[in-house]
Amino acid sequence: MTVSSSPTLLHHLIEHAAGIRPDAVALRAGGADLRYGELADNVRAFANGLLALGVGRGDRVAIYLEQRFETVVASFGCAAAGAVFVPVNPLLKAIQVRHILRDAGARLLLTSRQRLPVLGDVRADCAALRHIVLVDDVEEGDGTIAWPQLLAAPATAPHRLIDADIAAILYTSGSTGLPKGVVLSHANMVAGARSVVSYLGNHADDTLLAALPLSFDAGFSQLTTAFCVGARVVLLNYLLARDVVKAMAAERVTGLTAVPPLYMQIARLDWPGDIDRHLRYFASTGGRMPRVTLDALRRRVPSAQPFLMYGLTEAFRATVLPPDEVARRPDSIGRAIPGTEVLVLRADGSRCPPGEPGELVQRGPLVAQGYWNDAARTAERFRPLPAAAGVRPEGLVREEIVVFSGDTVRADDDGFLYFVGRRDDMIKTSGYRVSPVEVEDAILGSGALAECVAVGVDHAELGQVIALACCVPSGCAFDADTLRTGCRQVLPAYQVPAHFVDFGGALPRNPNGKLDRPAIAAALRERLGGTTGEYS
Repeated sequence: MTVSSSPTLLHHLIEHAAGIRPDAVALRAGGADLRYGELADNVRAFANGLLALGVGRGDRVAIYLEQRFETVVASFGCAAAGAVFVPVNPLLKAIQVRHILRDAGARLLLTSRQRLPVLGDVRADCAALRHIVLVDDVEEGDGTIAWPQLLAAPATAPHRLIDADIAAILYTSGSTGLPKGVVLSHANMVAGARSVVSYLGNHADDTLLAALPLSFDAGFSQLTTAFCVGARVVLLNYLLARDVVKAMAAERVTGLTAVPPLYMQIARLDWPGDIDRHLRYFASTGGRMPRVTLDALRRRVPSAQPFLMYGLTEAFRATVLPPDEVARRPDSIGRAIPGTEVLVLRADGSRCPPGEPGELVQRGPLVAQGYWNDAARTAERFRPLPAAAGVRPEGLVREEIVVFSGDTVRADDDGFLYFVGRRDDMIKTSGYRVSPVEVEDAILGSGALAECVAVGVDHAELGQVIALACCVPSGCAFDADTLRTGCRQVLPAYQVPAHFVDFGGALPRNPNGKLDRPAIAAALRERLGGTTGEYS
């Protein structure tokens, strides 16, 4: 089965696959299977249920659940009804969940009897909320609706849709500490699925492991890429990294996509030998893969192809480093994925030549529609393509909106890109601009630390000095002097951290499993207090 050009709306991916292979397994969770024909029927039934409740075109439906069949059915059922689904990470705290419900103006909430009490009096706190649907039992008179009751609604004609209509709002970490909503159209999501399928080579016989939260763009992508070709997805709610390895072996997973912190954990585990016989690829997203971790994974599964990806929620994916370039350019984030263009621009909008750092700017069908309810931040990040970039011919009147990533990159002579750092994460010390990633990679490569994050802290004389949040490997003792000596062997003097702070067994992570850099930076600065330049 190849990628079809016919699906244009998100739910069409399932309908198309069900029309070709209705008896093929689409989803597996908790030892049970849901086939494509059954999935398509449930999606249509959920859409009918929303319409029967009066959910209108563009109304937001919040889904606050773990990885399970109902989460998938509801997401695509919203799309089929003409509504907008808002996946809420089940790891978020109540204050964050309520913020998302309020900010999105959710009209319906889908959750479980276990999760609902965590939110308190959610109806009073969220003025737009009209309906609460529970996937399990309901109590008489509590105002909730049972899942079977919703799916029993009669068939109703859905709202008129085109691919430019909104399909989803994905909430991601914001600079204020509360999540911000990235608005995605049907066209964004379908184009993203096709692009990923084209370079990963997904096919109907693939089994993809959905270990990342479905509220995370890379997590939801496991569904869209699989459904695009009629493949199977295994939904996993894991507690320990070892659970991921066990699932890969038990389900004969052929494709794994994860974030670097998860790979760092599983790379240190023993893997059953048969994983290498069926794992076709492993793909990394959500940050730079440390070289030491990449090397460890390649030793674990030498037959699997590594795909190193870079992207941001505002544009899904930007670049990929293909497997045949990994050995030659292991530090590169690759080149633009199919169907997109990535530019490296100066502050004046002109293009940077090879070797000169500039801001990564992405254009094409994956660029999101902006931030929900936030015109100021939308205008800051989603801006017209500068004429100085020299991409579009003169005479075009309508502006093209592109996304300015805020990330600093440089290109080599062959057009491969290299991550330098976040514009707001760069450390300025002793007159130098230092990339935290460069410091972290050098130290992780020595094997002295299991995890680390470099942060700039204020210094009266040097502007900033580097502080390092550290986690030593299991069974090892933390020794700042030894770490400092090792850093001096691999880093120039201005990049050697002034402070080494032991964080114990693991660094804080955000709900998507990424290292929570803002939280780590805040904790470091609190522990250090006012910096004096003294080494610690």
